[in-house]
Formats: sequence, structure tokens, C-alpha cells
Amino acid sequence: MKIRDKKIITVVLFLLSLGAMAQKTRKAVFVIADGIPADVIERLTLPHVREIIKDGSYVRMHVGGDKGSYNQTPTISAVGYNSLLTGTWVNKHNVPDNDIKDPNYSYQNIFRLFSTQYPAKKTAIYSSWLDNRTKLMGHKLANAGNLKVDIFHDGYELDTLKFKHDRKRDFMHQIDEEVVNEAAKSLQSEAPDLSWVYLEYTDDMGHMYGDSPEFERAISLLDVQLGKIYDAIKYRQKNFNEEWLLVITTDHGRDEKSGRGHGGQSDRQRSTWMVSNYPNLNAYANYYEPAVVDIMPSIARFLNVSIPAEVMREVDGTPFIGPVSISNVSANYFQGQIDLKWKSLEKKGTVKVLVATTNNFKTGGKDSYQLLAEVPVINNHVLLDVKNIPSAFYKIVLEAPANTVNKWVVVEDKSK
Repeated sequence: MKIRDKKIITVVLFLLSLGAMAQKTRKAVFVIADGIPADVIERLTLPHVREIIKDGSYVRMHVGGDKGSYNQTPTISAVGYNSLLTGTWVNKHNVPDNDIKDPNYSYQNIFRLFSTQYPAKKTAIYSSWLDNRTKLMGHKLANAGNLKVDIFHDGYELDTLKFKHDRKRDFMHQIDEEVVNEAAKSLQSEAPDLSWVYLEYTDDMGHMYGDSPEFERAISLLDVQLGKIYDAIKYRQKNFNEEWLLVITTDHGRDEKSGRGHGGQSDRQRSTWMVSNYPNLNAYANYYEPAVVDIMPSIARFLNVSIPAEVMREVDGTPFIGPVSISNVSANYFQGQIDLKWKSLEKKGTVKVLVATTNNFKTGGKDSYQLLAEVPVINNHVLLDVKNIPSAFYKIVLEAPANTVNKWVVVEDKSK
């Protein structure tokens, strides 16, 4: 071999090694800080939250599904958690309250999807509430895909010796402190690939005192806790070849009258937010108001999780990371036709419109879709003729180049 050839090979190998070094390992953690409406998080002086926003982004979000529609969703804690986890509204995931009696695990959560594709990677949860892991995530449940969470620090609300329950619920702040300390230590030392941190104290203070100095103090304490989590992430990014996505959000807002209640569909109860260290939110997030269901497909994109087509057709969320072709789909049935509209965010490509008249996916089966139309993305609408497939129910899927959106049509008699 000539000296010149050896030099070329050496340079090529060097460049390849540089490319391998540049390929950072991606990791994600999301935090649910319970029960804080957007107007409060925006009004208060929260230095650690502001630091994350400065590095990344802030956007208003909403919960509650589409008001008055088939997917209207209670603005209740566990309901919101599961909407985030699965990227679906309550008509699919079937968690309408905090009892979590019968979750529909056919709609897979982000941990299950991630672990299926990357079985060697680690998942984690840090939470006061045991049900988040055992019921919502379905840890070690056969009907939830035998998901196994690798690292968990949770169930502290059951330890009444260490965290003696008091009427002021100061014990809940102590539990949140334990959760955060365990999370920060674990994120920094073990660096799980996908993690969930859940913090409750803010919601407790909201229920007890409503819009009040006590509620604001709880959020200020939360700000310090978020700083600890962000410090752990920054440590990993500085000292290891890693890129982290941090998403912080809430599960519901609060009522307009006092700030004590939630569960309904008023604007403030539906009003939520997202703080993230991710700076480049896409056009969808910048032009429209994202929803809690958008977080799951966004995390999936960041972590390069390939969601199976049959699952993707059920996801109600739209990613705020990466390209998006269409959003804001609406459908109106009349006289055997469905007037279908959307907002185009890209000009290239076509939208394939698939229609099924069954919902077998709900019970673990498959739906048979028909391709009824394929039109340019920029058309923003199509009129579907469904006279030959009469039904009281239509499940519509729009497959565009950069994303998939779905919509249900429940036929009602509008002549009355």
C-alpha cells in the first residue's frame, strides 16, 4: 500500500470517528407540576423557569379535548396525565377520573412504545403517586404489554411514618422534595433515557387556598425544585455526549371564580402551558395552541421512536418538534357527504384520506380503512362521498408527508 493511500485511509477513519463523537445520545424527561393555570405561571417571578425558557421555549397549551365534541375530556389530574402519556383524549384512553378503574391499554403510552423499540435503554419515574406507575403506565401488567419501568422512586404518599399527614398538607411538599432529590440524583448519575417526574403540592395548595399567597408560595417552591432537575440535565450535557429534552407542563388549570376547583370546560380550567429547553418549536406550535396530547408524539420524535402505523392513526396529538404538514382538522357530515378541512403548514405533497366505519382498535382488533381521496396538502379541504358506506360512525385518518391526523364523525340528526 502506498503512503498516499495510507494517509487517505487515516483521514477517512478520523472523519468517521469525529462523526461518531458528534452523534449525541438523546434522552428525555417530562415533569408534570399539578394544577397551575397559564396565567399564574406567566405572572409570577420564577427565576429557574425563566432560565429554562431563555434556553428553550414557552408556549400556552390546553387540556380538555374539543369542547362539546366526542373527545371532550374532564380537566382532572389522572385524566391529563394519561392524555400526555398516550397522546389521546378520554374517549380512547378511558381514564375519566382519578380512580383509574379501567384504562384502555390498546392506546399505548410513550414508555411502552419506547421500551418496545429500545429494550436495552432505561426508563424511570419519580412520583409521589404510586398509581402513575402501576395503573397508568401499566408496570408489569400483561394487558399493558408487560412494560417494565427500570428505575422508580414513588408511592411516598403511602409512607405515613416518614411523611406524617397533617391538615396543612406540608407533608406533600416534603414528599415532592424527596421526589425531586431522588430524580436529580438519578438523572445525574444513572441518566435514564426516558423519565417522568410528578409533583403534587401546587395542586393541594390550589384546592385549599385557591388564588392566594399560599398557592403562589407553592409555585415558588416548585421553581427551586425545577432548578435542581435542570441542573442535573445541564451536568449531563456538559460532561457527557448527551442531548436532553426537558418538558415541563401541568395537567389542568383552575376555575375562574376562586381558583380552588377544576374538572370543567371553562377557559381557565382548560388553560395550561409548556416550558421546555427545546428552542426550535415548529410552525404548528408557533401559529396554533398546542395541547397536552402533543407532548407524546413530540417526545417520540426527539427520541427517534417509530410509532407503528396502526398506533399512529389513533394518536390525537401533533408534534411540536420537526416538520408538520397539516393540523387543525375539522369534519362536518351532511347528506351522505363529509366536508373535511385542515390547515396546511407545508406546500409539498399530498394528503391521503382513509375512512373506516368500525372502531375495532379499541378492543385490540384492526379496522379496515378505505382510501377515499388523495389531494394536495395545500388544498386545505376535500369533500368525501360516503353514500356507498352508510354508517352512524366514521373514523377518518389523514396521512400527510410529515404527520398523521385523525378525526371521528358521529352522525347526528341535525334536522331537529
